[in-house]
Amino acid sequence: MNSNELFKNIQKKKSFLCIGLDSDVHKIPSHLQDSGDPVYEFNKGIISATHPYAVAYKPNIAFYESQGAKGWETLDKTLRFIRETDPELFVIADAKRGDIGNTSRMYAKTFFDQMDFDAVTVAPYMGRDSVQPFLEYPGKWIIVLALTSNIGADDFQFLREKGSGKRLFEIVLEKSAAWASPDQIMFVAGATRADMLADIRRYIPDHFLLVPGIGAQGGSLQEVCHYGINQKCGLLVNSSRGIIFADGSQNYALRAAEKAREIQEQMADVLDQNRLI
Repeated sequence: MNSNELFKNIQKKKSFLCIGLDSDVHKIPSHLQDSGDPVYEFNKGIISATHPYAVAYKPNIAFYESQGAKGWETLDKTLRFIRETDPELFVIADAKRGDIGNTSRMYAKTFFDQMDFDAVTVAPYMGRDSVQPFLEYPGKWIIVLALTSNIGADDFQFLREKGSGKRLFEIVLEKSAAWASPDQIMFVAGATRADMLADIRRYIPDHFLLVPGIGAQGGSLQEVCHYGINQKCGLLVNSSRGIIFADGSQNYALRAAEKAREIQEQMADVLDQNRLI
């Protein structure tokens, strides 16, 4: 899937919502706990109820690999269910990988060969050769960590380079944007720092941004769109806990759908106001 195809899906659904499947087995409704695979049953319910309002899903790999072999099986079944539900959905492995070339090659094989993800999040700290293996798969994407929404982002991401005065996240944007086209690279930019999106857009006006942090983390959808939207929308705005854990009862899927629809309706208004639909 390239950026034009992704934008067409956004226009079709009037949505740029990405739903994070941070499916913590300890938080899913109690009535699912006795099933053979509680997390998979939970994910099925969420996906079935919310897919009309989303263009992307983002399983957080940590919640699956922490369960050992069974967790990887759950992840694989979840991915297959997403594909069966709607083949046009964009699916992100939120794995935050990044290592020397040979190791990254195995990570790329995991998520793009063994599992049919569209994209994987990567940490750029080790430089170009640590992400290059992911770029060797036509039609697949890397999503580079640039400016994150956590408190610890202040530790390194705003450090300034002597001479140029550029902040570290700006250097990451500038260098990594040259590694491939906007059809293969996106960037993570946290919603809790929405005003920084204007600075980010100076470096990457045409790229898509994966924006976590709305909902439970307190980010504002309106601010994100004000500073970050471009001529192809250029945004995948993620909500995880605010949707999937909106209700802990047997009505969890229905409540998740209501939350997803609320966000989608706001997104439709934004797209209409910007004449993108």
